[in-house]
Amino acid sequence: MTGVNLTIWILGPVLGLMTFLFIFRIILTWYPQVDLNRLPFNLIAWPTEPFLVPLRKLVQPIGGVDITPIIWVGIFSLLREILLGQQGLLTMLSRMS
Repeated sequence: MTGVNLTIWILGPVLGLMTFLFIFRIILTWYPQVDLNRLPFNLIAWPTEPFLVPLRKLVQPIGGVDITPIIWVGIFSLLREILLGQQGLLTMLSRMS
């Protein structure tokens, strides 16, 4: 297994999992009474919060709605497509080797 294939094998599930967690985080914003410090919600909040904190300083809530998880879903989806899509950089590199 080459380094590129190993990177694809690791990066694909990680980007997919993060997108999935941020989608759940968007759903949790619809329920403000949910305590993110309790199980099972902390399993969603813990890996996503380090990404959201710095972006919240740049992007203020719009109409009281935190849109930073939506931005991160877009970023992770774009990264996955650029790196791992049919014409992705890592996909093309793996075909060359």
